[in-house]
Amino acid sequence: MTATIAAVDTRLITVPLTRPWGPDVTEISVVAVDVTDSSGAVGHGFSWTPSIGARAVQALLDHDIASAAIGRDAEPDVWRALWEHLHEAGGGGVTTIALAGLDLALWDLRARRADRSVTDLLGRRHASLPAYGSGVNLHYSLDDLVGQVERWVADGFTAVKFKVGSPDIARDVERVAAVRDVLGPDRTLMIDANQRWSLEKATDAMGRLAEFSPAWIEEPLRADDIAGHAELRRRIDVPIAFGENRHTWYQFRDAIDAGAVDVIQPNVIRVGGITPFLEIAELARDRGAQLAPHLLPELSSQLSYALPEETWVEDVESAGFGELGALAEPTGLRIADGRATGGPALGLGIRFR
Repeated sequence: MTATIAAVDTRLITVPLTRPWGPDVTEISVVAVDVTDSSGAVGHGFSWTPSIGARAVQALLDHDIASAAIGRDAEPDVWRALWEHLHEAGGGGVTTIALAGLDLALWDLRARRADRSVTDLLGRRHASLPAYGSGVNLHYSLDDLVGQVERWVADGFTAVKFKVGSPDIARDVERVAAVRDVLGPDRTLMIDANQRWSLEKATDAMGRLAEFSPAWIEEPLRADDIAGHAELRRRIDVPIAFGENRHTWYQFRDAIDAGAVDVIQPNVIRVGGITPFLEIAELARDRGAQLAPHLLPELSSQLSYALPEETWVEDVESAGFGELGALAEPTGLRIADGRATGGPALGLGIRFR
């Protein structure tokens, strides 16, 4: 007999950042989610929203998701029905971020029942993956940015990503040139504008930054502007990456089919959890788009180990849950010499203090 969901419990956690992501982003928020099934077994998941909406996410879990989930099979297969139930409040955004907490807990529970890690439950295909150093650093001085990149090089990273999108494009040119000088010609450089440009400004900026051979320009325009990204892609030769602010399989499909993107970057939490992430990964494979999961290396690496293709693991300096001291125990993930290895032996292995 299949166990059913008996209880959904949440806890809001605030985690201070050791390296602020800006003057107004000094901490991130996590909603830890525990799902208890009718046999008394417990699965552990979480929802994540860096600076906006954590209390709304928790309220949605406590009221709408819990009431709709209790009594259903304690399996990730309930995802679609719950997403359809929540759709009146929005097909993606707060709804999918909240739903991810339940989905992760159900995957953790399924893996624990099988006495395996989620990676091994899915089917491990990789023992290690390439990782790149990443930073939220547009507010850094040039010296601080160069120092960060020098640390990444010293740590063995062969690829790095950093922020552009300064009001004055000349500042971006100076910073990208300085980073390329540190990296040399053979390491990979990615740049991320975090939706700061208009189409015309992006066209101008990339006309000046292309000489530094970026592997991609991430979120050059507002994430919702698919037509704008498609036009920009026609204008420039640098590949376009985005996806951290897209929330559903349908949104990724439409972006790829519109010719708006080369590299899709789903965030496991923002798309609603492991269940939809795996569907989006399959979509990318079928449509010939590159996949590069966004952030959360302790989570995204576990899923990427099980994908047929080799994908990047994004490692933001001093921002991993383990580095921030937020976890009850280490996950086992190790990032060194530009590679991600290891992970939990059981379930998802991500439990918060």
